[in-house]
Amino acid sequence: MTVETHAFQAEVKQVLHLVIHSLYSNKDIFLRELVSNASDACDKLRFEAIRQPELLGDDSTLAIDIRFDADARTVTIADNGIGMSRDELAEHLGTIARSGTKKFLENLSENDKSNAQLIGQFGVGFYSAFIVADRVSVTSRRAGSDEAWTWESSADGEFTLAGADRATRGTTIVLHLREGEDEYLNGWKLRSLVHKYSEHIDFPIRLPAEKAGEEGDGDESDELETVNEATALWTRARSEISDDEYKAFYKHVSGDFGDPLVWTHNRVEGNQNFTSLLYVPAKAPFDFMGGGRDERKGLKLYIKRVFIMDAAEQMLPPYLRFVRGVVDSDDLPLNVSRELLQSSRQVERIKGALTKRAIDLLEKLAREEPERYAGFWKEFGGVLKEGVADDPSSAERLMKLLRFPSTQSAGPDELVALEQYVERMKPGQDAIYYLTADGWNAARNSPQLEALKARGIEVLLMHERIDEWMAGYLTRFADKPFRNVAKGELDLDALEGADDAGTRAKREEAAKAAEPVVEKIKAALGERVKEVKVSSRLTDSASCLVLGEYDMALHMQRLLKAAGQMVPGTQPSLEINAQHPLVQRIGTADEATAQDLSLLLFEQAQIAEGAQLEDPAAYVQRVNRLLLG
Repeated sequence: MTVETHAFQAEVKQVLHLVIHSLYSNKDIFLRELVSNASDACDKLRFEAIRQPELLGDDSTLAIDIRFDADARTVTIADNGIGMSRDELAEHLGTIARSGTKKFLENLSENDKSNAQLIGQFGVGFYSAFIVADRVSVTSRRAGSDEAWTWESSADGEFTLAGADRATRGTTIVLHLREGEDEYLNGWKLRSLVHKYSEHIDFPIRLPAEKAGEEGDGDESDELETVNEATALWTRARSEISDDEYKAFYKHVSGDFGDPLVWTHNRVEGNQNFTSLLYVPAKAPFDFMGGGRDERKGLKLYIKRVFIMDAAEQMLPPYLRFVRGVVDSDDLPLNVSRELLQSSRQVERIKGALTKRAIDLLEKLAREEPERYAGFWKEFGGVLKEGVADDPSSAERLMKLLRFPSTQSAGPDELVALEQYVERMKPGQDAIYYLTADGWNAARNSPQLEALKARGIEVLLMHERIDEWMAGYLTRFADKPFRNVAKGELDLDALEGADDAGTRAKREEAAKAAEPVVEKIKAALGERVKEVKVSSRLTDSASCLVLGEYDMALHMQRLLKAAGQMVPGTQPSLEINAQHPLVQRIGTADEATAQDLSLLLFEQAQIAEGAQLEDPAAYVQRVNRLLLG
């Protein structure tokens, strides 16, 4: 029989090396991953058999069998699921087609053995077999096919493929254990791992029955017995399920080794009958934000307990893509296709109900456990912000869940809710003031904040990249409009703490006296700015850039240009502090010095915005000339 030899994909070699040498602190995960893969194979067969009943044939009882042979030093995991063809064996076990693989390799280092939990988060669970085995063979026969193939490797950079004999469909994995791994040649040990990791898999997991005798003595019979509960946990009454069972099931459906933050379990009956079990993770997966909006995980979809889809993205909007769990409907047709799901009114109704349930859960967490909600916000706040724009029907509720630092915060992690902000608003303040910037320091030190700070007015500091886009959809909250302090006119005279009549008169006098200076600066800057005017925003700084009410923020323009996108040109206005000595000096300076000072005011304002100067060398020469004076 011909044996084909193939080289692993380069990334697989790296994964295997790290798995073998770095993950000994959590060896037990290999059984969880292989059993989960076997469960997926049974789920896929059950789904395909809806349209092709002949795939099941006479063998309609799907199960996962685990055996061990102490003499041969092997552990075998077998299933009668969908199976794999030759090409599927080569593709699934010889390559890693995941965008998160690079990130996985970066995080999984020999110096951080705790990162064993990563194995279940990046689609590389099969390779965990090499934690305990120095050789692994996989024999599989695809349902509906007469051919069987064996894949085998010793994790030495190559794998082989050869034809095999297998009477029925399914997959059998044989692990040839390394020296020192004899603990897994024990029925009691294998049972305990099934109970720990795979108790609620919806298929029987069978091991040889224990003979009468001392527990854990390894004496087993040839008869198989089911050792897991093998029932769909979500179909049981909430009162019958313990917190530990909910947590164990979460780990099964999510691939997460940590406990969930919160969960909600509900049965809806009426026009639309369905059961949902939704979890909010405590931590974001390592590749969560890197995958972006296209990296969706979704919910597991069942119809009358028949598995339909592993990642039913249609069941929740994209901004809730961090939610894990299952939804089981009684009413959707069993032959539903992905296209039909996308256009089904029933699905839209379920989606609306699940969205409401997920937001309810977050509102309850924010209201009753604000510290734990702060932990959630740190992990997933950036994703939840998308909902303000994506889901107008839920925008008002989502705004109550938003959290931002402000000018009263000691650091970027000290956050305020919009309701708190409104309660703290000053008398006479009729708007929610905010500022968007390209980072925490750029936000808190922005010159545009000076006059507001002087009056004790709190300003929300939106310093994450998504904030400028999201802010475009923030119109009103608690009947208060949102106001970007870096755009448009800013009338502060109505606010408590506004300048008294004498101070205002001095400011107006300085502004009138600065009119010749404004003309000089306009002439020096030309088309660089839309206009130059005396500012009401500034108290300490000499200048700042201000955009039109509906213009895109400068840092967002830079970000989009760097990404190769077309951005409409926007000319900012330059506002100057008429009482600043640098501005006043322009009025008495000669033409060359006035030119340098005007350009310097503009460039300083650009730097304060985080922009890169068009000609840094000319800026340095200009500063040097002024210093040498």
